[in-house]
Amino acid sequence: MPDNNKDSVRLIMLGDVVGEAGVEAVSRGLASLIELYAADFVVVNGENAAGGFGLTETALKSLLDAKTDMVTTGNHVWEKRDFWPILDANTSVLRPGNYPGLLPGKGCAVKEKNGITWVVINLQGREYMTPIDCPFRTLDTYLATQKGEGPVLYIVDFHAESPQEKEALGLYADGRVAVLAGTHTHVQTADQRILPKGTAYITDLGMTGVDESVIGMDTAICLNRNKTQVPIKMELAVGKATIHGICVEIDTHTGLARSIERINQSY
Repeated sequence: MPDNNKDSVRLIMLGDVVGEAGVEAVSRGLASLIELYAADFVVVNGENAAGGFGLTETALKSLLDAKTDMVTTGNHVWEKRDFWPILDANTSVLRPGNYPGLLPGKGCAVKEKNGITWVVINLQGREYMTPIDCPFRTLDTYLATQKGEGPVLYIVDFHAESPQEKEALGLYADGRVAVLAGTHTHVQTADQRILPKGTAYITDLGMTGVDESVIGMDTAICLNRNKTQVPIKMELAVGKATIHGICVEIDTHTGLARSIERINQSY
């Protein structure tokens, strides 16, 4: 039953799921994390879930079956062309909203759950990445147009390379969104904090994949690539996967964060 009088809710956000090991970790471990943190809503970045590059319908289904409420993505979402129609067909998966509008999919979704309106926004950075539309202006557009009934909580996954750009967008959004979390680098940062106006922030959630690797990929291959500077095809690392992410407590009256803590759990 909806609980409109609930003073706070908890959000789990997980970083880039890398390959089958990452998907398996979410399938095996997310339910227990939801129970442990008493989480009300879950956002998972799945852009590397299928073989390390992109998404498939099967991988998406596995993440959603594991009790994920919304799957976000990034630049690798375009890797598998047969997944493009799913971006239009499935309301629980997003692609960065500052890509041109002629592409399939959407960058923002509104989901009602237990009397709370969750607005999830997916954006992509431009520094050291493809120079697509402005994420700052795109964020403004979404915040001006996406509304809901009752408490409305705005959650942003900013898929970007540059820490400077991530912090800049975090401070730009401060006080207007509950959470702004960075993804893309696959390395969890230790700068989780509440910004001055109440937005929970972290530069990067980290990845959900094999830790004994180079960003989820086979170490020997990556070392060879770096030593030779030859673009040898990368392959997924094999081993125990770790779930990296955050849990944020959000005040339902103000729509801003009360606390943020990092998640690091191996499966």
